[in-house]
Amino acid sequence: MKTATDRGISRPRHLSLTVLASLLPFAALANDPVALEQQVITATQTAHSELSAPASVSVVTREELEKRPVYNLADAVKYLPGVHLNPSSTYGRQEIKIRGLDSDYTLLLVNGRRINSRDALTSNYANDFDLSAIPMAAVERIEVIRGPMTSLYGADAMGGVINVILRQPTNQTEAGVAYSYEHPTEGDSGDSHKTSAYLSGALVEDKLLGNLILDTTDQAAWQSNQLRLAGTDAAEKRQNVSAMGTLSWILDERQSVDLDMSYREDDRKARWNNAGAPQPLTTNVQEMDRWTLGLTHNGRWEGFNTRLRYYYEDVELMDDSQLMTNMRGAKGDVNQTNHTVDGQVSASLGNQLVTLGSEFRRTELTHNQNLGADTEVDQKAIYLQDEFSLGDLDVTLGGRWDHHETFGSEFSPRAYGVYNLTDNWVLKGGAGKAFKAPSISQADASYGVLACRGLCAVYGNPNLKPETSTSYEFGTQYQDERLEAGVMFFHNDIDDLIVTETTRLVFNPVLGRPVPLRSELSYYNLSKARIKGYELQGRYHLNEGLSVRANYTYSDSEDRETGDELDYTPKHVGNIGFDWRALPQLDLNLDYQYTGSQMVYVPALANSERSDAFHTVGIGARFHATNELTFNAGMNNLTNEKRDEVAQSVDHILMGRTLFVGFSYDI
Repeated sequence: MKTATDRGISRPRHLSLTVLASLLPFAALANDPVALEQQVITATQTAHSELSAPASVSVVTREELEKRPVYNLADAVKYLPGVHLNPSSTYGRQEIKIRGLDSDYTLLLVNGRRINSRDALTSNYANDFDLSAIPMAAVERIEVIRGPMTSLYGADAMGGVINVILRQPTNQTEAGVAYSYEHPTEGDSGDSHKTSAYLSGALVEDKLLGNLILDTTDQAAWQSNQLRLAGTDAAEKRQNVSAMGTLSWILDERQSVDLDMSYREDDRKARWNNAGAPQPLTTNVQEMDRWTLGLTHNGRWEGFNTRLRYYYEDVELMDDSQLMTNMRGAKGDVNQTNHTVDGQVSASLGNQLVTLGSEFRRTELTHNQNLGADTEVDQKAIYLQDEFSLGDLDVTLGGRWDHHETFGSEFSPRAYGVYNLTDNWVLKGGAGKAFKAPSISQADASYGVLACRGLCAVYGNPNLKPETSTSYEFGTQYQDERLEAGVMFFHNDIDDLIVTETTRLVFNPVLGRPVPLRSELSYYNLSKARIKGYELQGRYHLNEGLSVRANYTYSDSEDRETGDELDYTPKHVGNIGFDWRALPQLDLNLDYQYTGSQMVYVPALANSERSDAFHTVGIGARFHATNELTFNAGMNNLTNEKRDEVAQSVDHILMGRTLFVGFSYDI
């Protein structure tokens, strides 16, 4: 296989993403497959090691995913520094927060392409559907960038980026099946069954490669005696079916074309605590079908590389949330369609690697319950990035210009430096500006979402301004064969933060029940917010069979208008893990997580209250019976930890002690 220099791209420390992406289908043709686990491509759309990447980055490999039960992206990244999982509903849905910013500020990518259904089902609910949209059986690795990446990816990347890299077709025939079963030992029901199958190989040797991944999950609803209203669910019922496949056509030594398609059926059902309203117990049923289609051309030319691609995503949602359906007189019929066309050129100009790209996105939305008329929003962008070295200092400069047809234009610059003290020790830091445009639900005055347990509604505000942030980070990182260690300080100033108006419930003696002081609410821009803190992380290999890993994140958040701490942003989050090869065929792992106290909004009080810290412990074991057959077992929340009264008052229930077992067979 040719090296980067052979192809005319001279770059001592990293290769362009188009080089890497175009190599993926060709990797199967080499005698020695290309090792990609230590490569990071999301930080700059060019390939780096974790040490040299101009960003705070963590990588979750496929081997790490197979050690513990992982049902969606939230499970996969919850032990990483700077990451906090927050309940986004009262029946078990979650959101991923990076450095204290809500899930809406985390951009989710699949092979570098955004996946998004948030306009179909607003805010945190859609984020959970997006997190579950990617079958874990299809994942090769996950890259998490902490900090703003708007200079490359535009809006929604203000807090960070999660990029899921999928398994690529191989020239050799590969196949595998896997099954896992999970059983909560506390509460009622909640059993989960997960099955997956994988097939990859050459349809035409050295010319046409393909793979197919099938994945199903059947999870029963789970109830707990911690719930405030008997008969409600702490975790909803879920039934998912996914099919995902890729065809890679190798045109010649310079060009390849990739076609990938996927389909996912995601059905949810939950009984919800609506106490204090006319319907105290309601049933929410949501069924989402998601189709995707991607077509990519990769070119590797003399001195430069190109990528041109089109991505289509269609989301159909049947929303039979009983409260809304009864009040609107019809089930929700929602359709969101996303079209994206982008192109990129990376070229070596002397000692500089220059990347130029552009993007066009169109979002189309219909919603028979919430939206007054069909809506179409266009966004376009162009970005430029320059990577060069000044002695031992590697510099990355970049900027992106975005134009939103409703909110106008924004420019997002970024500068980052990595100083190489030695081959194993670096200082790194940088600054950048980022923005996030309001969503359709936030900005369209005809978009009304029921709130206050169905007693009021939240309407869009067309006068909202885009949120903007200025972010800084600085730290150091060391990495050798046995030791990895680092510390990173971060500071984010956010202007025009978009928040939702709130209202109080007061008792109406005529109706004999509480009613809101205001029946119509909207969104508004909070003038300023600030989140600052630091991350510590490390890993040490005590010997060939035993390693310890740990990280700790301190976050200090503040509403600059009131001086209050931001909700759902714990000051302290820490993780400790041990990985031990006890026998040549037996791997053991232990994970401990500490989540510090945090402010939780309690609707009944129309106020935020402090919820105490909590701890969880998980253990797991993998037994390699043969080269092909592996068994795994373990337990989550070993100590059966429960959250305090404040969290339980809003039905934020921690899943009790849970047993899991499973197997995988690969050929």
